[in-house]
Amino acid sequence: MNGIFSLAGRRALVTGANTGIGRAIALGLAGQGADVVLHHLGDHAGAEAARAEIAGLGRKVSVIEADFADRSAVGALAAAALRGGPVDILIANAAIEMRSAWTALGEDSLDAQVAVNFTSLIALAQAFVPAMQARGWGRVVATNSVMASRPRAETLVYASLKSAQLTTIRAIAREVACDGVTMNVIAPGAIETEANAARYADPEFLRAVVAKIPAGRQGRPEDCVGPVLMLCSAAGAYVTGASIPVDGGWTIGDATGALPGEAA
Repeated sequence: MNGIFSLAGRRALVTGANTGIGRAIALGLAGQGADVVLHHLGDHAGAEAARAEIAGLGRKVSVIEADFADRSAVGALAAAALRGGPVDILIANAAIEMRSAWTALGEDSLDAQVAVNFTSLIALAQAFVPAMQARGWGRVVATNSVMASRPRAETLVYASLKSAQLTTIRAIAREVACDGVTMNVIAPGAIETEANAARYADPEFLRAVVAKIPAGRQGRPEDCVGPVLMLCSAAGAYVTGASIPVDGGWTIGDATGALPGEAA
């Protein structure tokens, strides 16, 4: 691979790579020449399908399972990933979203979401970023969410942790930029994935969602790939601490034809 977006010779770890946005990003990185380590939890079939597709592109690929709700899991994941060589690109995509009334939030839900959506990011950065600094090159991209800027009470914890995720990325980015390491987030909006396909199959739900989005359609995992490739390649060398919305304009404001009472 040649050109400003080439990732030839690079090795990437993508968390939550078995499906949806993570899988699309992993395939996109491989398409630009990167070897890939795929992380998943409990979806061996999905991870294997992604592995086979990346292998078909002629890239080296491996699969690791880890449960980030277990705070010791990141260390084991990192050790396994690094046995295959250095990790130049970290895509922190794995997350869990537990919806409930804010008055009903329980300790188990809080602990699990904090561990997976926030604590694991710090642990991953600690595991991989110092070595990137020592080599003088590295890329970290975290998958954020439109909910960080358009929160709802039923996703209080998830949205709050996405805000904390961005703060974490920006804080560390200031420390490592002079060492050739960039750290950014993408913030997807309404993205249809395998996990929520049943909801999007409901015409009324789809109509209500699309009515809010200036671009006039829901997003797809592939819409997230281009921004990530830019951030991970030479093209993004001077971009760090940024949050790039991938939401069809949703964070600008509701589409001009949005129905009354349907604001996010």
